[in-house]
Amino acid sequence: MGPVSQWIRECEPKSIDDWERCYYRKLQDFLKKKGLDVSPVEYLEDLGRKLYVKITEVIQAEIEEVTEEDCINYIYRLVIDRTYEGYQTEINTIYGKLQKELGVEIKPAPDEWDRLYNVDFYIQVGNKYISLQIKPITYEQTPEIHKWKEWLSKTHRKFEKKYGGKVFIIFSIKQSNRKEIYNKEIIEEIRREIERLRSS
Repeated sequence: MGPVSQWIRECEPKSIDDWERCYYRKLQDFLKKKGLDVSPVEYLEDLGRKLYVKITEVIQAEIEEVTEEDCINYIYRLVIDRTYEGYQTEINTIYGKLQKELGVEIKPAPDEWDRLYNVDFYIQVGNKYISLQIKPITYEQTPEIHKWKEWLSKTHRKFEKKYGGKVFIIFSIKQSNRKEIYNKEIIEEIRREIERLRSS
């Protein structure tokens, strides 16, 4: 099924359909690198069939109701639905921690802002706005943080020019099965920006 946890962070899907399309692209590249001449659909169906054989051979008496189609559907739901749900939980956990830490209301960004400025949430200060992007990463990706900042800086500068407040990228990482903010210094930077806008 490939390294799905890393792939969903790289894709940053905004809907389950986005994630499904991106997953198939990533899986296709993964299969090519492994020298496997099969499509993503064929690969997932093959995993479902192998699961079916394993289950029916090992515990056939208990699972006579299970069909091959059930197993194929399970594989699809595992790599698409559950990975996406886990990704959304990670973002929402960090968002909740930030809101509590800063003591301000943080709202989801409108779709237009997401498309134009690559932002997920915003904080309104008077008639100006600070924006936040939450980027889940793995430890393997931490050396790439500067690349993400460079890549997003152009659209973020547009937001700052139009709405007056800065855009902050919050990197989240899994530590001991808990989601944590990787770049914790960002909290104080956001707090200073809130104060700057309040006093301007």
